[in-house]
Amino acid sequence: MKKIIYLFAFVIANYAIEAQVKTPQASPKSVLTQVVGLTDVTVEYSRPSAKGRTVFGDLVPFGQLWRTGANANSTVSFSEDVVINGATLKKGKYAIFTIPKADMWEVDFYATTDNWGLPENWDEKDVAARTNVNPIALGNNVETFTMAVNNITNDSATLDISWEKTMVSIKFEVPTQKAALASIDKVLAGPTAGDYFSSAQYFFQSNGDLNKALTYINKALELNKDKPFWYNRLKSLIQAKLGDKKGAIETAKLSLAAATEAKNNDYVKMNNDSIAEWSKK
Repeated sequence: MKKIIYLFAFVIANYAIEAQVKTPQASPKSVLTQVVGLTDVTVEYSRPSAKGRTVFGDLVPFGQLWRTGANANSTVSFSEDVVINGATLKKGKYAIFTIPKADMWEVDFYATTDNWGLPENWDEKDVAARTNVNPIALGNNVETFTMAVNNITNDSATLDISWEKTMVSIKFEVPTQKAALASIDKVLAGPTAGDYFSSAQYFFQSNGDLNKALTYINKALELNKDKPFWYNRLKSLIQAKLGDKKGAIETAKLSLAAATEAKNNDYVKMNNDSIAEWSKK
């Protein structure tokens, strides 16, 4: 009887889970991603609708701090530092709060982003950037609250906030030229020691072309003046696999000395074990 009761309870529980009612959200969530120059921009927000209500000056009172959307914080993320109204906003994620007025909006980029609505205790130290923008009267009605990244160039874009017949446009500048020049310099300078090490490691571990692996690890050692013990460890393994036990022992001793100085006991043991193995006739 108990088994029947447990089975019945299990069936009822599963039915209750399956029977959960799904209804549309009043303010559905939206996620926007946009590349501006070489900077990734992500906007996450909820989208309330006017539904015949007067929004600014009524539903959203003038002169009061507004969550700028609905539900959880509306946020914007930048993958690089950006400049807003001459001030640098460090790369990261920020909540967007505003104080709408008839003739001017204050826009705050707030470092704490996990609020539901307004922060319980507003902290001026969390205001990473602040700017004032003039509202723009729209000729058409925007029924649903909208945030967008528009007016995109290689060096800038605008974060536009629109609802009812009002829009504000916050311009931000991105460091495209700086990032592009850094990328060009890096590529034209050729592969780094780390690139050569990774390539050598790949050929060794995948049983690939060991002669190519040896060429790459030698290049890595040539480019890295510190001669890391793990570089020489890999070289010794490649040499041993190529049948050059004498060369492998000499290289392992270099790795051993550097690992001993760095107090890396794992590499000390591995090198000692390999030297002992390769020294056997």
